[in-house]
Amino acid sequence: MKKFTGKLIFVVGPTASGKTNVAIQIAKRFNTEVISADSRQFYKEIPIGTAAPTSKEQEDVVHHFVGTLSITDEYNVSKFETQVLNLLDSRFYDHHYVVISGGSGLYIDAVCKGIDELPDANEQVRKKVHSIFESDGIDSLRKLLEELDPEYYNQVDKNNPMRLMRAIEVCLQTGKKYSELRKNTNAKRSFTSKKIGLLVEREILFNNINSRTDDMIANGWVGEAKDVHADKQLNPLNTVGYKELFAYFEGQYTMEQAIEKIKTNTRRYAKRQMTWFRKDESITWFPPSNISAMIDYILE
Repeated sequence: MKKFTGKLIFVVGPTASGKTNVAIQIAKRFNTEVISADSRQFYKEIPIGTAAPTSKEQEDVVHHFVGTLSITDEYNVSKFETQVLNLLDSRFYDHHYVVISGGSGLYIDAVCKGIDELPDANEQVRKKVHSIFESDGIDSLRKLLEELDPEYYNQVDKNNPMRLMRAIEVCLQTGKKYSELRKNTNAKRSFTSKKIGLLVEREILFNNINSRTDDMIANGWVGEAKDVHADKQLNPLNTVGYKELFAYFEGQYTMEQAIEKIKTNTRRYAKRQMTWFRKDESITWFPPSNISAMIDYILE
C-alpha cells in the first residue's frame, strides 16, 4: 500500500485534564478520527474505571483502540506501535489530520519516536524476576534495578512493576545495562506531528480528579471492579482504582477509605505524568478551554 503523508496531532496531559473532550473537538474541526493512546482504555471490561470515551462520544467521532482488547489478552507497547502505524497508513489516505490522545507517555513516544528492539528474557530469567516480585514485593525490584542499572533506575516509573521487571530481565539476560542497550534514536516517520499539552492549574486538576472519582463510583465502578476481581493478578488491573477497590473487597479498607485512596493515588499518578511530559520540549501547552488557539497552532 502506498504511504500517504499527513499530520498527526497529539493531545497529551495528565489524567482528568480533559483530553477526551479536546481531542473530539479538534477531530470534529478537521473531520477526522481519534486514536486512543491510553493503555488502560484498550480493555473492554473496564470502561468506567479508565474513563473511556462514552458511547455517545464514540458516535460523534470514530475512536480507535478503545475497548478492543480483553484484560486476558497479551499486549504491549511494541504491538501498539505497529498497529497504530499500520492504521495511520490507511487513515491518512482519507484524512490530512489524525488525532491521537492519551496520558500514557510510553505509548505516545512509541508512535512518535519508535521503541528500541530489546531482547526478550528466557523463561528461566523471567520466572526468577517474577518470583522476586511475588515473594518480596516492589521494593525488592527497585533495589535490584538500582544495583544493576542506576542510570535507568533514576528515569523509570518506580511504581510500575512491569517496567522494573522488564529492565531487570534485560540486564540479567544480557549482562549489560538496560540503559546502554536503548538506542535513544528516533525512528523515521512518514507523517509530521504536533503535540498539544493540556495545562491545568494544580488545584483545578485535583478537584477534577476528586469529582470524577465520585462520578465513576456513582456510575457503577464498584460493580465493574467486582466483575474482574477474580483476575486481579492480570497486568491491566494493576492500576490505580482497581487495586484500591480490590483491597476494599478483601476487607483491607472501608468503602470511604478506598475512595480516598483512589483520589490520593490518582493525584500522585497525575504528578508523574506531568513529570514525564514536561521533559518533552516538543509539546506546546494550552488551557483545555482554548480550542481556537489549538486550531490556530495546528494550522500554522
